[in-house]
Amino acid sequence: MEDNVFVGLDIGTTKIACIISELDSSGELKIVGVGVSPSDGLRKGVVVNIDKTVRSIQKAVEEAELMAGVDVDSVWVGIAGDHIRAINSKGVVAISRDDNEITELDVVRAIDAAKAVSIPMDREILHVIPQEFIVDDQKGIKDPIGMCGVRLETQVHIITGAVTSAQNIFKSVDKAGLKVIDLVLEPLASCYSVLENDEKELGVALLDMGGGTTDIAIYFDESIRHTAVVGLGGKNVTSDIAIGIRTPVDRAEEIKKQYGCAYTPLVKGDEFISVPGVGGREQREVSKAVLASIIEPRMEEILSLALREIKRTDYSDMLGAGVVLTGGGSLMEGVQELAEKVFEMPVKLGLPDGFGGLTEAAKSPLHSTGIGLCMYGKENFKTRKGKKSLSGEDNFKKILDRMKTWVKEFF
Repeated sequence: MEDNVFVGLDIGTTKIACIISELDSSGELKIVGVGVSPSDGLRKGVVVNIDKTVRSIQKAVEEAELMAGVDVDSVWVGIAGDHIRAINSKGVVAISRDDNEITELDVVRAIDAAKAVSIPMDREILHVIPQEFIVDDQKGIKDPIGMCGVRLETQVHIITGAVTSAQNIFKSVDKAGLKVIDLVLEPLASCYSVLENDEKELGVALLDMGGGTTDIAIYFDESIRHTAVVGLGGKNVTSDIAIGIRTPVDRAEEIKKQYGCAYTPLVKGDEFISVPGVGGREQREVSKAVLASIIEPRMEEILSLALREIKRTDYSDMLGAGVVLTGGGSLMEGVQELAEKVFEMPVKLGLPDGFGGLTEAAKSPLHSTGIGLCMYGKENFKTRKGKKSLSGEDNFKKILDRMKTWVKEFF
């Protein structure tokens, strides 16, 4: 695969999406292929059936390859699930050079010092993202290389995930005949495609509303400050509808997409829809108001849990740009209005932006993560270049090596 081609693989609970992009002569990202296949090998963002997941990955990739006329061999893969945890950490080092000039090596040492936190054996570090650097007592520095100082301090955001969940994703992608360039946290990827720079500076919370999970990322002063995953999503709404109006789950999903509304004041009481019964029972008429009264409490619960997660941070009062909703769940009518009521701040729908090519096919909240993975790939390609793509075994070996170094460090 050529160096100017970036492929994002969004492995979600309800769908697997493959986005193929390439850089044009002016350096702009162009989407050239989009493939989507239904996914039922995952639960809450975690692989529970490898064979089903492999088949879905292959189908999505084949569809995208056909559209793009490109053969895919390596991908940037999204990871989510309620096993994701994040912490902020600090590291301090003395400047090594005699003339006190900060070099790239000092920055790496400072980040390594910040990474030296105790993490349970069953977890692995997915990302270490520098938030800011402090040279002597000068705060708020984004890039300290070339400055002079005696002491370099850094604040980093460390995102960890369950080793087994990461392994199962590696294994699924590997079995589908592809190499994983890197695992990327899905809300982090979505930020790349959906958020504007001024929003990141002012303070913004991104909610990626997926089928199995709702992912949260908080930015302030151009740095990511908090990430979290709420283990509820669109599938919970679908099952509520299926139970509430007694209809099969696949029909409940269709009804949700076609007629669902998350905010009851928007619904006219005299509109009815015909609902197929379970096990061959005859159709019934159900009013849209009844449907909305089933959907609204669950959506309100999901948004309230997200709000609780935001309130736990130090940045809940600093979200000058409010909340941005993206992901498939944000497409439902009334979600924006309900979110404004729950969060009591401005809410907007986030569409992926900043790319050319197949904009019609790709410009939907459904593809925020897939396109974000391509953008993340473009941005971080230089740091990954020269490193071998990871396979499941390589990943396991990498984790074992890290565990050995911890044991040496701490005992």
